[in-house]
Amino acid sequence: MPLWALALGALLGLLAALWGGRRKAPRGPRLLCRPSALALHLERRCPALQRAPAGWAALPALQTLLGVAGPAPGGLRFLRTHLQMSDGGLVALDWAAGPAPAKPGRQPPPVLLLVPNSFGKVTRNLSQLCHLALLHGYCPVVFNRRGHNGCPLSTPKLQPYGDPADLQEAIRYLRCRCPGAQLFAAAESTGAGLLLSHLGECGSSSQLAAAGCISPIFSPRKWFEGGCPWHWQQPLLLYQKAWLSRFATALGEVLPLESFFGGRSLRELEEALFCQAQGWDAYWESNDPLRDVDEVAVPVLCICSQDDPVCRGLGDGPPRELFETNPYLFLALARHGGHCGFLQHGLRGSCWSHELLLEFFQAAADFLGNEGKAKGAGAPAARATGAGEARGDVHGWRRSYTR
Repeated sequence: MPLWALALGALLGLLAALWGGRRKAPRGPRLLCRPSALALHLERRCPALQRAPAGWAALPALQTLLGVAGPAPGGLRFLRTHLQMSDGGLVALDWAAGPAPAKPGRQPPPVLLLVPNSFGKVTRNLSQLCHLALLHGYCPVVFNRRGHNGCPLSTPKLQPYGDPADLQEAIRYLRCRCPGAQLFAAAESTGAGLLLSHLGECGSSSQLAAAGCISPIFSPRKWFEGGCPWHWQQPLLLYQKAWLSRFATALGEVLPLESFFGGRSLRELEEALFCQAQGWDAYWESNDPLRDVDEVAVPVLCICSQDDPVCRGLGDGPPRELFETNPYLFLALARHGGHCGFLQHGLRGSCWSHELLLEFFQAAADFLGNEGKAKGAGAPAARATGAGEARGDVHGWRRSYTR
């Protein structure tokens, strides 16, 4: 056998061994948080934290495209409820129904409120999370903003990026409609800004048991100003212009639609819609999703990837110091996964981020439920031991009532 053939065979064998090793021992995500009893509990009760998305996940653009426009799971359908807001505007709640029959029991199923991105697109990622939540016994419901996803626009008013007023009315409605059910919430991409704004504004008065954000954008102002790469920005511009063209007659008297449809950047579109009575700086002072983040008083898991192509222009990644100082915030940072991708078993399989999120909800609810029982019985809070003590000061878990 020629020497070059032996060398080529040895090289191919070495590459196969290296690839096989990567598949057998993928590196799990980093959980960034302040050491606490809850953090220890999550590390033990969330098996998805010990594994990473599949090896082919190192294709962030493909992951992102499939998460947005891939085939939706079969058998999933929605029943719509319209809610009238205090000013006469309408939002829509889409109740998911599908392959998982309701299980009889004394306790009502937990409700999972899903917040799509700020452009109103119900993506494959969101539909897949609905499907998996149904299989796990949840009652998923999708929140649609004014004019989004077929919801009528009954007043000439759209919802600003970080104004949680409509979302808070929807949460109050869900609490009245499902009084005995645990209420969770999850948001994807730019929709996370709305959920984080609600959690910060309401503080401990939020009626959510726990919340999660998949690929949130922590610096939306910077993202609108140029942090979104051009080749991702252009489809968003076309989608938003096509959406608003349906309401041109209703909005033409109150908004400069010529400036909107002539806009060439996400910032120009956002300014045309929401900055007529205020400047760009003032708009973000009241719509930055992290403006009240210190008031968050329920467990929140943010799932991000280091290769997120949509946020690549931001450069600095998630604000790690935020998660290292606030005991209610947790960041699962994976090496790969794209933007709202995290596929692990091909198109038909579930997403790693969805499995982790549902594990987080269950673990957080169990922890807070056990804590409540211990306090009700007058028992002192158990002091966690183990890995957390090696990390230094372990935060004693207490809910803060700041508002």
